[in-house]
Amino acid sequence: MNGKHTGIMAVKFLVRIKYPDNQIPPGERLPTEVNGQPVDIEQVGTFRRFMAQMPNPRKKIRPARPGCSVGFRFPHNQFIMAGTFGALVRKGPKRFILSNNHVIADENRLPLDSPIFQPGFLDAGNPPNNGPIAKLTQFIPLVAGAANVVDAAIAELDNTNLASNAILFIGPPAGKALAHIDMVVHKFGRTTGFTVGRITSIETDVNVQYDMGIVTFTDQLIIRGLDAHPFSASGDSGSLILERSTNKAVGLLFAGSSSHTIANHIDNVLRALRVKLVL
Repeated sequence: MNGKHTGIMAVKFLVRIKYPDNQIPPGERLPTEVNGQPVDIEQVGTFRRFMAQMPNPRKKIRPARPGCSVGFRFPHNQFIMAGTFGALVRKGPKRFILSNNHVIADENRLPLDSPIFQPGFLDAGNPPNNGPIAKLTQFIPLVAGAANVVDAAIAELDNTNLASNAILFIGPPAGKALAHIDMVVHKFGRTTGFTVGRITSIETDVNVQYDMGIVTFTDQLIIRGLDAHPFSASGDSGSLILERSTNKAVGLLFAGSSSHTIANHIDNVLRALRVKLVL
């Protein structure tokens, strides 16, 4: 009663505003008891729905966060594109954007030290509302006619304050884990946002169509979305995939079809680039 726990059963009225008795006409006051039970009146304010607002990954975000749109630009042509900033990684004191080779290195074609923009120019509007946040530092070459293991690249931040390690809607990764069949995973990507899926294969060999031709990959993860919803779509390339229950990273998304998503094992990515996740 009156905000204090008494252990006495009572009839409770929840009101938006609780007024003193001397401000309420006698005929409009609530009773002091109902069927012999005391009455308690509690002010609760206005009830409103609690709905999380899904972040927009295609807008300019500072500091940039994994899950948002990133991309490159060739100065001599009008080609525009966008992919996903996957994770913040480190090598010594330096901080880097982690994504795919085809997202921030244009399938081996982009020169090192080229600027990487957030958002990617496909999402920047006209005139562009974006800006460079990093420079292409390293990529693992994609080789047609050979067995590839990762589609990965990093770009060093122009300033460490330009990016955060907190993935949109998900938060920072809690480390890394080994993927296993039936593991439930989630990701946040530039196109489909937050999605949940299940790993169906962990040592898959696949052929993937690139501009440069068919590229073969070995030892890949396969993920399918839950409840018949697609786990990813074009533009989600580069997204970090994490175990749903622990938020530990397991893969780097890079390709797929309308029903299946393909990802590199995160250990293979980090080992190839010699970097560590920023936790």
